Amino acid sequence: MSDDQTRDAVRRWQEARPDAVLLDGFHALKHALRFGAEPRIAVASDKDAVLALARDLAGDVTDRLRDLVLEVPADALRELVPRVHPTRIAALANRPGRDANVESLRRLPRTAPVIVLDNPRNLGNVGAVVRLAAGFGATGVVTTGDMDPWHPNAVRAGAGLHYATAVEQLPLDELPPGPLYVLDPEGDDIRSVPIPDDALIAFGSERHGVSPELRDRATRLLALPMRPQVSSYNLATSVAMALFHWGNSETSGH
Repeated sequence: MSDDQTRDAVRRWQEARPDAVLLDGFHALKHALRFGAEPRIAVASDKDAVLALARDLAGDVTDRLRDLVLEVPADALRELVPRVHPTRIAALANRPGRDANVESLRRLPRTAPVIVLDNPRNLGNVGAVVRLAAGFGATGVVTTGDMDPWHPNAVRAGAGLHYATAVEQLPLDELPPGPLYVLDPEGDDIRSVPIPDDALIAFGSERHGVSPELRDRATRLLALPMRPQVSSYNLATSVAMALFHWGNSETSGH
C-alpha cells in the first residue's frame, strides 16, 4: 500500500470512528458480517493472513473480506485501535438503529425470552451475555443503568454477535412487555418453574443482585441451584443456566 493509500485509509477511519461500532478482530468482523452489519471500513496489517484465516474458518465471508479489507502498515494499525487484536484486523460498522431494536424487543408474540441485565458493571460480562443470547436465539438483551452495552469492550467480548440479537439500554419503565422472571436467591428453584417464550429473565450483578425496584415488579422470583457457602455464579454462567432451562421448559416448545 502506498503512503497516499495509507493516509486515505487512516483519514476514512478517523472520520468514521466517532459514531461507529468497533469490530476488533477477525471473529468479531466475521460474525457481524454474517448477521447484517454494514462495515464502513476494515483495515489489517496482513490481508493475506486474514484471507487465509477466512478460508479456513469462514468461507462464507471470504469474498466480502477480500473486497472490504484495506492493508495498512502495522504501525498505522496500532495508531487506529486501542490494542491490536492477535488477528491484526479491525473494522468500523454502523450501529443498528435504536428504534428498530426497541421494536424488535417489544414485538409480541415472542418465540424466545429477552434477557435483562439490571445495572451491570462489567463490560466483559455484558459481551459474554450477548454472545450467549445470540447462541441460544434469545430475542435480545436489555441493560439498565448507565453502561452502554455497545461499548467496544462489550462488543469485543461478544465477538461481534451484538448484530445477531437486539441489544439496547433502556430504563426500567421502558422494559419490553411480558412476564418478568427475576433471578434472586430467595426465589423458587428454577428447575421447578417452566419459563415461557415471552418472558423477561432478569439478572443483577454478582455483588448487589437486582435493584429493589425491579424485584418488586417481578412476576416470579427464581433461584439457581447452588451449593451452600458458594456466594454466586458469574453473570454469564447464570444466564446460560437460565437459557438452558428455558430451552428445556415444557411450555417453550423446544
